[in-house]
Amino acid sequence: MTSSSESLPIIDIASLRDDSADVARIGAALDRACCDFGFFYVTGHGIDPALSARMIALAREFFALPLKQKLVIAMAHGGRAWRGYFPVDGELTSGRPDRKEGIYFGTELGLDDPRVHKGVPLHGMNLYPPLPGFRETLLTYIDKVTAVGQLLLRGIAVGLGLGPDYFLDRYTRDPTVLFRIFNYPPSNAGPHDNELGVGEHTDYGLLTLLRQDEIGGLEIWHEDRWLQAPPVPDSFVCNVGDMLERLTAGRYVSALHRVRNVSTHDRISMPLFLDPSFDAVLAPIEVLTADPSVKNRNLRESRWDNTDLATINGTYGDYLLNKVSKVFPELKAKVL
Repeated sequence: MTSSSESLPIIDIASLRDDSADVARIGAALDRACCDFGFFYVTGHGIDPALSARMIALAREFFALPLKQKLVIAMAHGGRAWRGYFPVDGELTSGRPDRKEGIYFGTELGLDDPRVHKGVPLHGMNLYPPLPGFRETLLTYIDKVTAVGQLLLRGIAVGLGLGPDYFLDRYTRDPTVLFRIFNYPPSNAGPHDNELGVGEHTDYGLLTLLRQDEIGGLEIWHEDRWLQAPPVPDSFVCNVGDMLERLTAGRYVSALHRVRNVSTHDRISMPLFLDPSFDAVLAPIEVLTADPSVKNRNLRESRWDNTDLATINGTYGDYLLNKVSKVFPELKAKVL
């Protein structure tokens, strides 16, 4: 593992997968990264690089299609499941259109699932591009990355001094898993202009695992400046979400980040969001709130969205729907 004020930590979790005596050491490294940056790279995750490469290749194949063909699976057809394609400028972050297009996916649930039957938002079937192997590759990829996320939460729990199954038993036995594939077109602006592929924001849930291509463009707000997060071969960029900051009473930071594609090529980005179950009610972990050394950032700093995480009530689903509906206001009016 490497770490400095100039670069994100890189944490090899291979021995975490083997459940070896190194768990405490890796847990401590994860804890430091979540405290200091809210972001880190993960290597040694065990996912076949060929699977990730295949997923990226299929994504490029889809985004190269004419817009009319991509709109066949537009989000308007996904209903309350909130799945499907949106075009460039079709998503809002920080109140402004993003210069990216993308597809929303999630856990595949059939009509026989009680949540789908009741019409619970963000639950249902995915809309798939008509490309050979896309559905099978995507569902395999989601399962593999979700497993890595659960493994990381075990390590994070150990780093916090909790039992390894702390998050699994309370929040992620039946997690909310959301998967996005984004394409950032080349910028129309110069390298010093401020055209954003996605505006500055934080993620909503527990943990995000991002696979990015070789183009780069991800930037993290750290110590009053934007820190580059360039591609690291066969790695995931992972970051703390709002709910993990809330659970740790501000010990961990849900860090502000953005994307600027200043290259002359399209950029593929594939984040998977491993979030609490939809009906989970989250409150700070008692052993952490009792520790006077814990820094509560919610009390010290104003957030980008003016949300005080310390005052959030209700379920994770309530929080998520409030956030997502602001990203797609037109879709909210139609399906929620």
